[in-house]
Amino acid sequence: MTTLPRPAIELSADDARRIALRTQGLLGAPDRRAGVRGVLRHLGAIQLDTISVLARSHELVPYARLGPVGRPAVEAAYWTDTHSFEYWSHAACILPIEEWPHFAFRRRARRAKGHRWHVLEDSERSCAAVRDRLKADGPLTATELGGAKNGGPWYDWSETKIAVEWLLDTGEVVCTERRGWKRVYDLAERAVPDALLHDDLDDSACIRRLVEQAGAAMGVATRADLADYHRLKGEQVDAVIADSRLVPVRVEGWGRPANAAGAGRSGPRGAGEAWADPAALADAARRSRHRTTLLSPFDSLIWDRKRTERIFGFTHRLEAYVPKPKRVHGYFAMPLLSGGRLLGRVDPAREGTTLVARQLSLQGHGAVGPMAEALREAAAWVGCEEVRVERIMQPELSAPLTEALSR
Repeated sequence: MTTLPRPAIELSADDARRIALRTQGLLGAPDRRAGVRGVLRHLGAIQLDTISVLARSHELVPYARLGPVGRPAVEAAYWTDTHSFEYWSHAACILPIEEWPHFAFRRRARRAKGHRWHVLEDSERSCAAVRDRLKADGPLTATELGGAKNGGPWYDWSETKIAVEWLLDTGEVVCTERRGWKRVYDLAERAVPDALLHDDLDDSACIRRLVEQAGAAMGVATRADLADYHRLKGEQVDAVIADSRLVPVRVEGWGRPANAAGAGRSGPRGAGEAWADPAALADAARRSRHRTTLLSPFDSLIWDRKRTERIFGFTHRLEAYVPKPKRVHGYFAMPLLSGGRLLGRVDPAREGTTLVARQLSLQGHGAVGPMAEALREAAAWVGCEEVRVERIMQPELSAPLTEALSR
């Protein structure tokens, strides 16, 4: 029996934008009862990064959704009582502990490869030594296990560090906490709840779950979007999408130009094929309050540059790793979200109790008030008493912004 393809639902570009904002927790009343753990469970992955300007990115993500939740409370929500673990998703990410079984496909792939980019001289001996120490002494950092580095560049890892990271990759060890930005390792058999400690799901079941989770977190997404969320391959998405609970949609403006290959298919001019979460579609028309906030460059709303341009018409690029003379918007430029739009960006820093906007850009006079509001809230959250703007790329908006900040 031939299965007929499901007809695609038509969405406007504004529909898709609102769906994306709502499912990312940036449209509608914050779920303060679920708190930080609720944000993590719904997003499915919160990226970690070493850069700390206002705060580290994994703190900025719940802040953007919940408001000024205390930073110690954020860390406690992630790491106490084994509610989460760190593993490779979109990048190094905090993941809900419930997702442990669904990354079995990735652990199996790492084991099949046989090694990381580092090669151990005596793999069995080094891994056994790590297992023995963790079993005897409980959770430890690489330094506590015997040292993370040999004394050379950052990638000059010790045998112990290579061994414990290999055991992390393959699932014998789990990272249960970051302490002073160092990973804290424990045996998976001790840290992961018994009901979740298994690799019973086959690759297809794992990938289908992650595709569905990505779809729920993004609301509406192309094939490439779904693959990028947890760093899957396009063909992996293709293999499971028809059996997932996601439904096909066509989004106005998401297609290729009219003269591109494949143009002329039914649907609005320039409409593109995508997939949506049914619950997100049910909420598509509901109007709610928009959040005004600064976003981490590593926020999952704007992870993918092409998706961000497609949804918001906003070009976002992290310039922390761009040579300083070539930067346009600054080291850690944080986009301004307000009214469901990206209206500007600011490169922040802290000097004592002053939040410094080293460089700031705004998309018109209408962005002045929202930027002032976002800067004041961010300053209060990190314990700053005042805001100073060093440079604004639209000089004509300097006086209105100064006035708005002083209110």
